[in-house]
Amino acid sequence: MTRIERLQQQLPTLYLDALLVTDATNIFYLTGFSLTAGDGALLITATQAILVTDDRYAQALREFATTEVTGLITRDYYGSINELLEKQDLMVLGFETSLSYEVYDQLDELMTADLVPCRGLIEQARAEKDSREVAKLRAAAHLHDQAFEYLLGILQPGLSEQAVANRLDFWMKEHGATAASFPPIVASGPNAAKPHATVSPRKIAAGDVVTLDFGYWVDGYTADLTRTVAVGEPDFEFKAVYELVNQARQAVIEKITADANGAALDAAGRQLIEAAGYGDEFQHGMGHGIGLTVHELPASYGPATTQVRLKHNQVITVEPGIYLPGLFGVRIEDDVLVTHGGHEVLTHAPTELLVLK
Repeated sequence: MTRIERLQQQLPTLYLDALLVTDATNIFYLTGFSLTAGDGALLITATQAILVTDDRYAQALREFATTEVTGLITRDYYGSINELLEKQDLMVLGFETSLSYEVYDQLDELMTADLVPCRGLIEQARAEKDSREVAKLRAAAHLHDQAFEYLLGILQPGLSEQAVANRLDFWMKEHGATAASFPPIVASGPNAAKPHATVSPRKIAAGDVVTLDFGYWVDGYTADLTRTVAVGEPDFEFKAVYELVNQARQAVIEKITADANGAALDAAGRQLIEAAGYGDEFQHGMGHGIGLTVHELPASYGPATTQVRLKHNQVITVEPGIYLPGLFGVRIEDDVLVTHGGHEVLTHAPTELLVLK
């Protein structure tokens, strides 16, 4: 069955006559058609899938050959959808809870059908990748590995964080990426102690630690890679912290398999960090799902996520970190495919400590 057909089969069990999909990523997942957020919606009934948008997309819809999806060009998205529902006597309409209050207010005013919120319905399906999606994620991870090798060749004292980020962005787009899925992090020296550092004009100095965290869409899917390197010989504490973070990363990866518990995975790495006395310096979750977006189900897993159970063909990150304010930070992140028998690490950039001379 297609993704739309599987969703149509769910409608009776959800007591819905139709589902309104407004999230642009979910529309793309279901149809393969790209809309800018807010430029339309997808109405799914038991027998139809109708993509409602305006005349800016008319030519693209004509070129979008599919028997499963029908296009409707209008400037009144929700008024036209209400007319479709009324003509078919469809009285219960599900909607995605991710839509804005402004859009919900329009629906509440216009729709004669009863509105029923649906939370994470399509996102749950997106979490389990099919073979084509896995292949795309492997390709994305491979390009990120290559980008890291490129960065190793340009990092040097005197180069600013912004310059490194700019060169990375150009290299990724020249080699097949379309755009960054989040602003790249190039954090040097004390900036590396900020888990979500923003790129700054600071110039890398000899002896600095540099954390590189980046994700780019490749054929629609994003990888997410983090490595921390030393530019010049680092001190003893950094080496010890680096080894500890790397051990924690590997300990979590070894526990990954279908049905693994999120909190148990987190504990496999976090307990090592806490036992070494750095528990307070690890302030975020152990990882998250990736795919069409850089954060998707399974959502961030950490100490309290006992309800998170991994499933076959989900792709998650593993990213322990230790951050010492004013000194340095270390984060190492891999992307991992969950399998019935265990796991497959998709990112292969070196994880041993690299000291750039």
